[in-house]
Amino acid sequence: MGHAFYYNTPIGQIMIGEKDNKITHLLFDGNSIPSGYIIKETPILAEGNKQLQEYFKGQRKEFKLELNPCGTEFMKKVWESLRKIPYGETRSYKDIAISIGHDKAYRAVGLANNRNPIAIIIPCHRVIGANGSLVGYGGGLDIKTFLLDLERTHK
Repeated sequence: MGHAFYYNTPIGQIMIGEKDNKITHLLFDGNSIPSGYIIKETPILAEGNKQLQEYFKGQRKEFKLELNPCGTEFMKKVWESLRKIPYGETRSYKDIAISIGHDKAYRAVGLANNRNPIAIIIPCHRVIGANGSLVGYGGGLDIKTFLLDLERTHK
């Protein structure tokens, strides 16, 4: 069984989930709690919220949390690559594909990016189109813009 808890942030309410003391989800308002999770704050969830609040204040540039996102091995490679994008910087889908050794798989990278279950902490918001345009984001382009602007301001 996993645990989840809702927290208020500058971008609205988010839900953080954990199982076995590892963060498994960070979902935006409107997403349902994953099946097999109960609403109960745990120390790891409280720490996740603390670090997230520090991030929103520009005080934290890197998260120090144990993560366990559920996905295919390819997705996990993509998500690990996203975690290496420096705070305040962006990369294209093609850049990520090249970084994981699948030069032509930028569409698959986009799909993995879209299925990222731990938004912000796994910074899928830092991935943009090859031409520099902002492209889809699970929380909406307004939130993506907010996060990128926040990071540029505090870089």
